[in-house]
Amino acid sequence: MADTILSKHLDLPCGVRLNNRFCKSAMTEALADARDAPTQAHQTLYERWSRGGMALQLTGNVMVDRRYLERPGNVVVEDDSVMNALRDWARAAHVGGSHIWMQISHPGRQCPIVVNTKPLSPSEEKLRILGLFGKPRAMTSDDIDDAIQRYAKTAGIAKQAGFDGVQLHAAHGYLVSQFLSPITNRRNDEWGGSLENRARFLRAIYYATRREVGPDFPIAVKLNSADFQKGGFTIEDSCQVAQWLAQDGIDLIELSGGTYEQMSFVNGTEEKLRDSTIRREAYFLEYAREVRKAVSVPIMVTGGFRSVAAMERAVTEDKIDMIGLARPLCVQPDAVAAMLDGKLDMIGIEEDGLVIGRGRLGVNAQNWLINLVNTVSRVEYYAWQMTRMSRGLRPQTIARNNAIGYFVWYLNRTTLLGLRRKFIR
Repeated sequence: MADTILSKHLDLPCGVRLNNRFCKSAMTEALADARDAPTQAHQTLYERWSRGGMALQLTGNVMVDRRYLERPGNVVVEDDSVMNALRDWARAAHVGGSHIWMQISHPGRQCPIVVNTKPLSPSEEKLRILGLFGKPRAMTSDDIDDAIQRYAKTAGIAKQAGFDGVQLHAAHGYLVSQFLSPITNRRNDEWGGSLENRARFLRAIYYATRREVGPDFPIAVKLNSADFQKGGFTIEDSCQVAQWLAQDGIDLIELSGGTYEQMSFVNGTEEKLRDSTIRREAYFLEYAREVRKAVSVPIMVTGGFRSVAAMERAVTEDKIDMIGLARPLCVQPDAVAAMLDGKLDMIGIEEDGLVIGRGRLGVNAQNWLINLVNTVSRVEYYAWQMTRMSRGLRPQTIARNNAIGYFVWYLNRTTLLGLRRKFIR
């Protein structure tokens, strides 16, 4: 084991200890069966990652309501009917010694039309992307209460199934993020208006979840550092919400950013993409520094980390507690073990083969359709590597220049999985 701060353990407020500073951050797997249950594919994939050396694995979007999915292929946990499959998943993820936490989510208006033509959201603000999403219905008080209890119930089932913690997804434009953002929350009741009111939904979910799982079970939150949209959720808002969550007793805050309309969590922030120095690593680190000033609870940053040197500086100089890795672990599942052993200094692959147009996404690509194709192709390239590993195959380590192919694969797969789900259930 190399002598690095990244190998040091981390103690969480609830008393749980993580063995090092690496986490496999959440990525949507889309591997559930037609009845939205975990499969052998989940077991194979997470066992593979568990042997890769990280202290913690976060699952991709586990839905709390099968009427509304982030995409077809999501696992849904509404009750204990999938308990055996969940236990098998958790056991497989423990094989290499890592923890596994379930990421719990609801898409809100970011529910594709192949799943539901009338999704829920705080307000009736439609997501306009190629007609892929329907106009949402503004949630009633009963809808809000129901959603809060669903998050808590799913967390309780995760604990019973052997998962080691949960993460509440409050970023990337999904339902909780929609409540937090003044762009998507136009309510004038106790759930909208002021930041305190817009944060009420997230805090109510946390309170209900804590009552369900008890004081010793880790609860994390994935929080936007900002929406990166004019008039949206800001870094100042993020710092204040983080302070409230810290007071409430949250165990870990993972910082990210963006929504489906501004996908900084996929492409990085515009400022980082323009910076050609080593500072280009870690899209959200500059925002994490501000949140670090506001709270003392553990913070994790995901997005853009590639060199061990940058990761070590984030922990030692910026006082970031955990390093979140996602896409690199789809092509180098053993990267963390190699870094901890001092055998690897840099991770990831060059992604320019995954884009069309003039250069890197977000800098020179002016056409919105090219921008969309490039974004989706990157996401789906890594989704395909997860699919390969879930079948026991090795990931492909060279990104072929096939952006349009990956985009078409996404559209076809989403449609086919949606149809399979409708006709088999």
